[in-house]
Amino acid sequence: MTIREQQPKDYLGPSKIPFSISALALVVFVLLGVFTLLSQKHRLKEMSSKSKASDVDIASFCSVTGASYKDAKKFLEKHKRLDAAVDAYYSNPNSFATSTKPQTSAPSTSKLNASFDEYKDPDSEDITINGTIKLCEDLEKDPEDVVLLAVAYELKAPEIGRWTRKGWVDGWKANGCDSLPAMKNAVARFGHQLSTDSAYFRKVYLYTFDLGRTDGARSLAMETAQAFWSLLIPHGLKGGALSHISSTDSDDDVDMNGAEGWRPEYTDWWFEFLNEKGGKGVSKDTWSMFLDFMRSIDAKFEKYDMEAAWPSTIDYFVEFAKARLASSRA
Repeated sequence: MTIREQQPKDYLGPSKIPFSISALALVVFVLLGVFTLLSQKHRLKEMSSKSKASDVDIASFCSVTGASYKDAKKFLEKHKRLDAAVDAYYSNPNSFATSTKPQTSAPSTSKLNASFDEYKDPDSEDITINGTIKLCEDLEKDPEDVVLLAVAYELKAPEIGRWTRKGWVDGWKANGCDSLPAMKNAVARFGHQLSTDSAYFRKVYLYTFDLGRTDGARSLAMETAQAFWSLLIPHGLKGGALSHISSTDSDDDVDMNGAEGWRPEYTDWWFEFLNEKGGKGVSKDTWSMFLDFMRSIDAKFEKYDMEAAWPSTIDYFVEFAKARLASSRA
């Protein structure tokens, strides 16, 4: 009997076993390779996504602060979140400064006079509407941007769209500016401060009343007042300048979780109430005390003191708001 004849019937032969093992190993190897490739692609995608998110934050940081790309990256790497990085920058803008040189001399009066003349109305001693539009273009700001109210406060503009030479020179000098890049940085700072700093918000808010009055008028036109509120209130709510406080006498007890205080929809109710009530204007007393009212009122209008020295317009609005809240629960 030959060796072949002596093998069992289920014997696969000497060459078939190695072949089967090799085929299985090849399949496993290929599958592992595919899995590894997919994992690498997933990691690369995640890294790319994080990189893009970082680039977005850097661009936002540069836009708000006017800082360089390199400085923006350093602040964001240290503070992780965009809002925390921006706050840190305004607290100490030179802590990471690398590409911006601090101004070693006082702002130049002659440079500021020259820049004023670039925008000045040829038929007036002041910068007027056309010059204001050009200024907004150079500052890369929409003429209806709320930050223009802060600029008006800083430069002591006598009215909307009018700037005096004295206010221009003194205001920019006080902020360390005599060039357009420096002005852009200052305007970014004004906007951030207006959103986050309650004391600064109050200064700009109160100044805005006189800014918007027509000559000889004791009150602010209703349409103008609502336009200003539409700009100021959302900006103050967004950054915390209008955070709720338990007392109008101090900013110490601030509601940090946002459970109390003014809400965006209340602004719409306020406008609706004023329009239903009628009246052509808003008095200075109502304008100024409405700011304190927004910051001190509770979210349900339950703690409002009707006996306190609030303007009657605000008294009536509280009744209006309570009725709206009651109807929304029904």
